[in-house]
Amino acid sequence: MDRITIRLPPQQVEMLERLVEIGEFPSVSEAVRYAVRDFLSQKSDRIIRDSDSISTFDIGINC
Repeated sequence: MDRITIRLPPQQVEMLERLVEIGEFPSVSEAVRYAVRDFLSQKSDRIIRDSDSISTFDIGINC
């Protein structure tokens, strides 16, 4: 896995830590990974559609 650094407001960090305390996640890192996976899953159709459009546009320019 790659490592990234993010900055979050204290309230969000506290909520993540509480999720760990109540046993929802084993660590804050796992909670953040879950949130990122969920976000990307929701956006995946748009990401794929946009990247296909860019590829098609790039192909058109090179013709």
